[in-house]
Amino acid sequence: MSTDTNLSGRNILIAGATSGMGRSTARAAASAGAGLVLLGRDKARLEEIEHEATERGAASVLCIQGDAADATALSKAFAGHQRELDGIDTLVNTIGVNIVKRAFVDLTSEAWASMIDTNLNAAFNLARLIVPIFRQRGGGLLINISSTAARKPDPSGAAYQATKAGVMAMTHAIMEEEWQNNIRATVILPGMTDTPLLEKRPTPPTAEMRAKALQPEDIADACMFVMRLPERAHISEIIMQPAIR
Repeated sequence: MSTDTNLSGRNILIAGATSGMGRSTARAAASAGAGLVLLGRDKARLEEIEHEATERGAASVLCIQGDAADATALSKAFAGHQRELDGIDTLVNTIGVNIVKRAFVDLTSEAWASMIDTNLNAAFNLARLIVPIFRQRGGGLLINISSTAARKPDPSGAAYQATKAGVMAMTHAIMEEEWQNNIRATVILPGMTDTPLLEKRPTPPTAEMRAKALQPEDIADACMFVMRLPERAHISEIIMQPAIR
């Protein structure tokens, strides 16, 4: 277990904390001594990461079961936790999904709407929840995970690319509007990463392809780098890609 405590005194909300990049970020932040509010939809996996974070030395851990894609459900999930919510100084949003039938000609209206809800509306709902709190606190840091697909067309599908581009654009817009309120917003754009999202590919990647991919810990390291920056420093965007093709 890391003995690094340079995030002690920080309180971080991690959305999508039960798997992949979110879980890895929760582990890293816990090892750095941060207080954590972990949001996810799966109760059993929330309990697992709560135990891991506590064991790694998190200053505090609050797990909240809720769906960020539903604004009403998100508000209800945080009801009764206003004190913890008011103490949050950093939001890391790692929520993201894709679908198997992703080709444009195969997209249905229902699939399109579902992708917008999960990938884009969740990011919006979380920002709408936290930006007013940051303003009241006098500042804060928002980190959204997007994708290199937001910058360059690839086989990930029109719905995924459109929603991830929306997350990227929204993050930059928040920074443009809120920097005078000492609010910083960073978007991280990873390439292929070995997370459960790969299981949604039309053709599952081979073990060799997964071995060459970024790992969730790589994106967690990027989040930690941004979180460790002094308040005077801002990184608007980070693009990460596998070094081995």
